[in-house]
Formats: sequence, C-alpha cells, structure tokens
Amino acid sequence: MPDSKYPYITSPEIRAYCELHSKKANQQLNNLEEKSAITEQTKMLSGSFLGRLLSMVSKMVSPKTILEIGTFTGYGTLCLAEGLQPGGTLITLEKNENLKEFYNEQLSSIGSDKTIIQKLGDAAEIIPSLNYTFDLVFMDAAKRQYRNYYDLLFDKLRPGGIIMADNVLWKGKVVTDDVDKLGKGLMLFNEYIVNDDRVDNILLPIDDGVNLIRKKLA
Repeated sequence: MPDSKYPYITSPEIRAYCELHSKKANQQLNNLEEKSAITEQTKMLSGSFLGRLLSMVSKMVSPKTILEIGTFTGYGTLCLAEGLQPGGTLITLEKNENLKEFYNEQLSSIGSDKTIIQKLGDAAEIIPSLNYTFDLVFMDAAKRQYRNYYDLLFDKLRPGGIIMADNVLWKGKVVTDDVDKLGKGLMLFNEYIVNDDRVDNILLPIDDGVNLIRKKLA
C-alpha cells in the first residue's frame, strides 16, 4: 500500500484486473522472487508484472545486444534474456558486490547460446568503456543518475533502439508538492526526454512508471 498522501499509479482494482489477464511468470522467476526476500530489499525487484513487460518488449525488439543498468538479484535480467537472440549478448551492471553470488546462481540458468556478462562497479564509470552497439537498454539503478546514464549510452544505442527507464513516477510523488530528491531527479529526467528531439517516447503508468524511449532513425 502506498502512503495515503501519494496517489496510486493505477487503482488497486485496475492493477489486479490487469495482472489477472496478463501472462504469468514462469516457476523459475517465481522462485527467484521468493528467494530475493532474504535481501530485505524486495522493493528493488522488478517483479512479475513489470517483468512480463520487459520480456514482451525484448521479444518484440529481438535484440542482439542488451544493456541492463542495475541487476539486483537478476530477475529483470532473466526477463530481458527471454527475447535475446541466440548468440546475443546481455551486459548487466551492478554496484553491490554482495549480490554477486546471489545472481550468479540465477544467470547460470540462461542457455549457453546466450552470453551474459556481469560487471560490478559504478555504471557511470563502466558505460564509457563498453565497446558495443545496443539494441535494448533497461535502466533501474541510481535514480538521480538517469540523465547521466542516458547521455553516456546514447551514442552506443543503435538508431531505432529502445531504452526503458523504470520508477519514473516514483510512487506517484512526481505529482505532489513534497517530492523528495530522487523524485526531483526523475522529474528532470522525464522533462529532458520529452524535450529531446532525437527520440520518441511514451511515459507509461505501469508498475512504478516506465519511460519507454525509442531513438529516431535519423
């Protein structure tokens, strides 16, 4: 339940109806969601509803290369990998080294025909060193760094490539007068994107808000 002074992203009834009439996550993902409880930070987990969106978009894009900024326990990684082409590469970045063994166990289950590269450290320092052209990017890390991540990776995103930025409605706080520093950072990011003529975007009220961004072909 959200704090009563903040609005619902969608009504509980609509959310429940949408989940009821959406395809469900597989048993491996359900098990991972349960195991992730030991971190005591399950609010950082993508979760089944957002996870199905990540899977759907990945399957639609059929990417050869994916960049994930913020691995946590690997739930989103598994969902994104569902659409990765055979022979494709998914690079996932995580700052918390304590999670390494946890998500290693999950990522080892991804088929041998797909390459998963884990990099530990500050994403802002790692992104410039990546010598890849990405088809799909999922951002779910330090919220006040979203614009910085976007600028760092933009030239590495192919024309027509997709960026998905999570948590951009910040529990509904972005439309309140007492939005916190993280929320203000996300508001600046959303404003930056809608005014960037190099991309098309739509901000979706799904889960905690997803900014779906497509780099224009020219």
